[in-house]
Amino acid sequence: MTAKGMGMRGRWIGSAAVACVALAMPAIAQSARDILTQAAFEDRNRDTALSRVDRVRDIAAARPNDEDYAVLAAVALGYRAKLTGSRSEATAARKEFETVCARFPRNAEAQLGLGAWHLGVINRVGRLVGRVVGAQRGTGIAAIERSVALGGNRAMFAGFAGMMLIELDPEDARGRTLLETAVRAPAPTPLDRIVQRSAAQVAATLRQGNAKQAQELADRLLPFGWYRPK
Repeated sequence: MTAKGMGMRGRWIGSAAVACVALAMPAIAQSARDILTQAAFEDRNRDTALSRVDRVRDIAAARPNDEDYAVLAAVALGYRAKLTGSRSEATAARKEFETVCARFPRNAEAQLGLGAWHLGVINRVGRLVGRVVGAQRGTGIAAIERSVALGGNRAMFAGFAGMMLIELDPEDARGRTLLETAVRAPAPTPLDRIVQRSAAQVAATLRQGNAKQAQELADRLLPFGWYRPK
C-alpha cells in the first residue's frame, strides 16, 4: 500500500458504502432508521453524526436475533468507519455485511449495503489499495444487482444502485439505465422520494452530456455526501 493510500483518513468507506441506510423497514426499527437517516442526509457535523451512529449500534446490540436490526448494525458500523477513517472498522463492516447477507440472503438492504461497501472503497482509494481491505468491483456490482432484483419495483433500490455506478464511472450504461428506472419507479416512502429526486438530478445532468458533473453530483447526493474528511 502506498503512503497516500495509508493516509486517506475517512476514505475507506465511500459515500456509497452507506447507501442502504435509507431503506424502509418495519415500524419496529423505524426509530433507529430515522436516526441513521438524519446522520447520513441531514447532519453536517462529524461528531454529531458519529454519536447517532453509535446510538443505533447500541440499540441494535440489544436485538441480536432481529433481521432488521442486524442489517442496521452493519450499516451503522459502515458509517462509523466512514466517519473515523478506521481501516480496521472498515474491514469489520465488510465482514458484518457478509454475515448478514449469509444469514438473510433475500434481504435487499443487506445486499445493497455489501455492494455499497465494495464500490465505495474502490471509488475512494482505487482498486489496488482497496484490495488491502478486500474490496472487489465484481463482488460489489453483483451485490447491488441482487438488491435491485430483491427489492422490487421501488425507486430507492434502482436509484442508489444507479448513483453508485455513476459515482464509480459516469459512462456506465447500466448506471444510467438504473437512474432512469428510478425516476419512473413507485416511491411509496419518504426515502424512496429522496432517492428518486436525487436520481432525477443525476439523470438530467447525464442527459445534458455533463458526465463529470453527474459523477460529482452522485457523490454529493448519496448518503454522507456532505462529509469530506480533512
